[in-house]
Amino acid sequence: MVQVQPGDWLGLLGGGQLGRMFCMAAQSIGYKVCVLDPDADSPAGAVADDHLVNDYLDPVSLEWLAARCKAVTTEFENVPAHALESLAQRCLVAPAAPAVAIAQDRMAEKRFIASIGIAVAPHRVVVRADDLHEAPASLFPAILKTARLGYDGKGQVVVADAREARHAFDRLAQVPCVLEQKLHLRQEVSCIVCRGQDGATATFPVAENEHRHGILAVSIVPARVLPEVERQARALATRIAQALDYVGVLCVEFFVLDDGRLVVNEIAPRPHNSGHYSIDACVTSQFEQQARILAGLPLGDTCAFGAAVMLNLLGELWFDGGQRREPPWAQLLRDPRARLHLYGKREPRPGRKMGHVTLVADSREHAIEQARHAAGVLRLPPPR
Repeated sequence: MVQVQPGDWLGLLGGGQLGRMFCMAAQSIGYKVCVLDPDADSPAGAVADDHLVNDYLDPVSLEWLAARCKAVTTEFENVPAHALESLAQRCLVAPAAPAVAIAQDRMAEKRFIASIGIAVAPHRVVVRADDLHEAPASLFPAILKTARLGYDGKGQVVVADAREARHAFDRLAQVPCVLEQKLHLRQEVSCIVCRGQDGATATFPVAENEHRHGILAVSIVPARVLPEVERQARALATRIAQALDYVGVLCVEFFVLDDGRLVVNEIAPRPHNSGHYSIDACVTSQFEQQARILAGLPLGDTCAFGAAVMLNLLGELWFDGGQRREPPWAQLLRDPRARLHLYGKREPRPGRKMGHVTLVADSREHAIEQARHAAGVLRLPPPR
């Protein structure tokens, strides 16, 4: 097992907001963080102890990162596989390239999850137009999703029948896709599981998630599900992490069907937007867990102090009638339990994740009430 002592360096591929929060958590327990990201103004690079402004495949930067750091992680799943493989020859890379490769490709992801006996949505792999001709009518209505590089609703088209699917396939440039049946859902939930170098595991409380335009808007913890659904989500997430021989923080997103059954939607090999509540509501955040795992330390307690609701803050919040404005932060923070996190991004754009606010309370109902008030202050739709 690789152990890194406080004062030493941890490496990070990716400079987004997840990396920024990882840096802060790692630094809080004494580590230095070196970020490799091509954006000189990246959120993580702004707070890291060192920022290598270069491409992820730059051999000199990879060599420098591996020489300085005993362990390296990623903050997004689409990092080039070759970068992970190159680093793994010199230092610990967690999660490892094979696990990341499965999460990078929806076809491989669904095949893997089904192979360990866990339910996924009925689907069909589409690599050429003829595959859509052969799709059964029972699969529709459906969602055509690109196999790679799709996130926050990008690369996804809802289709009513095979004809619409063929048009959508053309619009998606005929890249490999998955045609997935559009299920009747009661809820969407997620569970974050942490697995250490020694195989120890811990799960965070299950979050109930609300998406708008394909982007996570609200997470409610504890989720409004039966205790058995919570237990099953934690067990299935742990089973997936163990089957992957995963080391790191992994998010498993589930559909809750009308009859209460769980179906895996997708996995993310990193901390996740739906786990941001853990910074303010749990003994140990998902980002501190990521740092602990990378350093070979024991996992922290994932217990929540109470209930929480997280509201995602997107770029459109900074505009009113087309005019740029600063959101009313002082009014928001009149609620002493509102916890504001801004990611240091200079330019707000529609759909761009600029920050989040977490409302913490002693009960879920109180947290939801607080979140509805905060949403009103910010002119956001209230949580359902």
